Amino acid sequence: MQIDEEQLKKFILESGLISKSDLDAVLKQAEAKKQKFGNILLTEGKISETDLKRMEAFVLGIPFINLATQKIDFSVLSLIPEPIARNYNIVAYKKSENSLEVAMLDVDDLPVIDFIKKRSGLKILPRLTDTTSIKSMLVQYRKSLEVEFQDIIQKESTALGSASDEESEKTSEKSETELKQMAEDLPVVKIVDSLIIHAVLQNASDIHIEPGEHELTVRYRIDGILHDAMVLDKNAGAGITARIKVLANLKLDEKRLPQDGRFKKEQDGEKISFRVSTLPTFFGEKTVMRILKENTHGFSLETLGFHGEGLERIHASLQQKTGMVLATGPTGSGKTTTLYTMLDILNKPEVNISTVEDPIEYQMPRVNQTQVKPEIGLTFANGLRSLLRQDPDIIMVGEIRDTETAGLAVNASLTGHLVLSTIHTNSAAGAIPRLIDMGILPFLITATVKVIIAQRLVRRLTANKEKYFLSGAEVKNLAKIVDLDRMLSFLKAEKIIGADDTWDKIPFYKAIRVSELEDGYSNRIGMHEVLKITPTIKEMIIKGSSQDDIEIQAKKEGMMTMLEDGVYQAVLGITTLEEVFRVVSE
Repeated sequence: MQIDEEQLKKFILESGLISKSDLDAVLKQAEAKKQKFGNILLTEGKISETDLKRMEAFVLGIPFINLATQKIDFSVLSLIPEPIARNYNIVAYKKSENSLEVAMLDVDDLPVIDFIKKRSGLKILPRLTDTTSIKSMLVQYRKSLEVEFQDIIQKESTALGSASDEESEKTSEKSETELKQMAEDLPVVKIVDSLIIHAVLQNASDIHIEPGEHELTVRYRIDGILHDAMVLDKNAGAGITARIKVLANLKLDEKRLPQDGRFKKEQDGEKISFRVSTLPTFFGEKTVMRILKENTHGFSLETLGFHGEGLERIHASLQQKTGMVLATGPTGSGKTTTLYTMLDILNKPEVNISTVEDPIEYQMPRVNQTQVKPEIGLTFANGLRSLLRQDPDIIMVGEIRDTETAGLAVNASLTGHLVLSTIHTNSAAGAIPRLIDMGILPFLITATVKVIIAQRLVRRLTANKEKYFLSGAEVKNLAKIVDLDRMLSFLKAEKIIGADDTWDKIPFYKAIRVSELEDGYSNRIGMHEVLKITPTIKEMIIKGSSQDDIEIQAKKEGMMTMLEDGVYQAVLGITTLEEVFRVVSE
């Protein structure tokens, strides 16, 4: 079903939504960029997506459907699996005896229509819709599945919880065989599977299973913030912990000592790794599962939030044959993802890339990845020593956490290797005193370190957001935290705002809370500062200048601080000022 471009132009002009001069300018741009003129109309903001889709539907002679406020029966919605709906922007919304009406963004996508026809055995009637409708349907998937899982979990945990107090007292004395039997009980298996599916659907990064005095609390960390997911019967705790221990190959009858393990699952064709940690607490064992999607790929430095001068500095450092590139920040700030994205850029047939990590978070083709095992003597330092005998060109060390690893990483970069690593500090300039504290001499730092990246993650706004402008008082408050003139020069240099724009004309955005879980944010993006070790900064390191002095000099040389980068993301409408200040508390 191809759209007749000429007819579409005619309808758009006749609608009066756009002037002829504007349309001619867009057509020239579309020809130069070799893109569809409809896409240019959208990116330039000349027409709304809903209006464009209505026009396209009219030209194709098929109905346009707005599903933004409709509630679809889950039995119809689930005829198209959620991953297919999400990846191909297609949802089923109306079923008759022998046909199924589907709403989609691109009715040219014939293979997916064919797939749904074979799966459902019904005649498919395609309808055109807009992104807002698709998004609201995807939220319905999650809500319907949540209700379904909640029902399973509550029903099964009640069945488990009906065990008498006497039995629950005996649980702590159960033998390994009895615990294994408990872990294979159908209710326990169902609960753990549902908890995992539920968490993956919500894009959670961690599952916390916490025993209390009277109940078992399950919490999910979503976009960096913990949310209560559900409260189960306390007696379900022993069985759930035993089941997770079986999956992670941990000792079932060891409850006095912490244990660590891992296991893998496949869900909707996606390989997912789980890192499991158990810890004895006053009311029983607490279990935390970290969720790692193994085949997460396709990141670029731009999609992670890098831009402008900082992006150029990183690309320049990755073209070096020797030296060190360091990523810094607290746990869970996306440092490892940044390193993997750099490795992806460097991953070419002519280079040998080796890594030593704890844990291996993503698996990469053609990269030799080694997992640290301290219990058998394979530490970062020992792993790095062995790597250097493996003829590597590029080395990635998961984390520099001690003097020995730091010394070896510096020596590796001096002897003709490009070394990528992470280090725990709060700012880019803070990595220098940290390395000196680890016993690295200042002249070795200046000889090896090329670039230091500091980062934090902020939550992204959804399409459901509200535009506003800062009042005079708000601009004054912002000026106390950020140098507004310097910030304007950054925004103008990257052509984000007009040459004459002032703060009262720059729009910001607020999140609109829809429900307890949907608070107007979804997923996260990085705020960064990229410190280049320039000749001036090298001199300052040799002289023993303070961290603050180095940061002042770096700012003079064009470094955008993390807070400034956060304000930059807020001006773009990617996040809010409130979220930036929540994450960067200075």
